[in-house]
Amino acid sequence: MVESFRSFQARDPFGEIWQVRFLWLQNAISIRHSDSVDVKFELSDGGQRSEKVIALMHPELLELSRKTGRPITDPWCSRLAAHHLQHMIETGEDMEKTLVTARLEDLLAYCAA
Repeated sequence: MVESFRSFQARDPFGEIWQVRFLWLQNAISIRHSDSVDVKFELSDGGQRSEKVIALMHPELLELSRKTGRPITDPWCSRLAAHHLQHMIETGEDMEKTLVTARLEDLLAYCAA
């Protein structure tokens, strides 16, 4: 599991190791008119670079907060997004997308782990 959301590594299904670096977290209402928190990361495998934005929907964060008893904070949102990005890298799921919305079911699983 991700120890630090600010910088971590993940291995893709082809054996490539990706270095991931946290860039920013922002309320998406101001940039996309979306009721979500966007968390942006930069990925690098040494040769190529890409950026991924993980969107955490505000209503789902409220539900997750209620179920887990945790307050919604920037570090918590960043960790949830990092877990989702790690899952994406390790499975190859949605890696062709720049903006990915995490599902409540996935977020619940990250909290349980």
